[in-house]
Amino acid sequence: MSTRVLICDDSKMARKQLARILPEDWDVLVDFAEHGQEALDKMASGKVDILFLDLNMPVKDGYETLEAMQSFTHLPAVIVVSGDVQPKAVQRVKDLGAMAFHKKPASAEELRGLLLSLGLFTPTDGKSLSVAPHSVSAAEQFTLNECLQEVANIAMGRAASVLADMLNVFVKLPVPKVSILEVGELQMALDYSIKDSSCSAVSQGFVGSGVAFETLLIFSDSSFPDMASLLNVSEEITSVVEVELLMDVSSVLVGPFIDALGKQLNIDFSQGHPSLLAQHAKVSDLVNTKRAKWKRTLAVEIAYEVENYQISCDLMLLFTEDSVSMLENLLSYLVEED
Repeated sequence: MSTRVLICDDSKMARKQLARILPEDWDVLVDFAEHGQEALDKMASGKVDILFLDLNMPVKDGYETLEAMQSFTHLPAVIVVSGDVQPKAVQRVKDLGAMAFHKKPASAEELRGLLLSLGLFTPTDGKSLSVAPHSVSAAEQFTLNECLQEVANIAMGRAASVLADMLNVFVKLPVPKVSILEVGELQMALDYSIKDSSCSAVSQGFVGSGVAFETLLIFSDSSFPDMASLLNVSEEITSVVEVELLMDVSSVLVGPFIDALGKQLNIDFSQGHPSLLAQHAKVSDLVNTKRAKWKRTLAVEIAYEVENYQISCDLMLLFTEDSVSMLENLLSYLVEED
């Protein structure tokens, strides 16, 4: 009898990529779920032997899914496949019953080795992998937003891991938001994300292989006391100290993020010097500072929060309009057929 595999990930691109690298000589029937609740519904209505589970998803994330599975009488073997590589994230999912953790993006060789080591896969004589007939399969087409969201998700996890290690904390990660924004819509997006009446921001430019963008790290001003405490800053928190903290966090989050993004796109980005864009400013003032430059932009937004601390910041990538066609070409290589 075929092994029944369920791949749960909110990203169509990630679902397809994972299905493509499953061993072809595995007698397996593959099905898909877009979020944790859909996975739970499918497990409740039919047998699932192995669940590949993402962590950062809407409706019900991976942690909530693992918690809800505790009430099931038949539990599948769970392999978490996520871009969130924080050690505390890995430990949490194992404490919740996951058999193993594998970072995104996975390769066919790595996944095959993992499945063999766990005793979950026995090779067959021929090609046996098949997809459940009601599932969306390899004929899927992917939009720029969907592809960029997935590569940003992986880069986001790499950056969060560095910040978590530096502060010895757990960083809560969202699903990245990708959209084309006019300048007025950009302000509304920031107003929604930045809860404080004032914020500070650092900007930095990047360019490579026809792709140009600016990173914008926006730090809620109420975050400075807890951040200073975690970094063992005992001196008075003056405006100068705040700028130093802001630059430190920007370096830790932006550097690893861009490195992971570049590796996925096969680009070595050249970078400009980070600069203080605003300090103790309103979001409207922040947007007005570069209103002429940001008339229309492809934006990626990631809202980082540190668990149990009043620390939150937004990392935004603002791509030029000229970069969109090049990004589409680069991202298409990640989802093309073997």
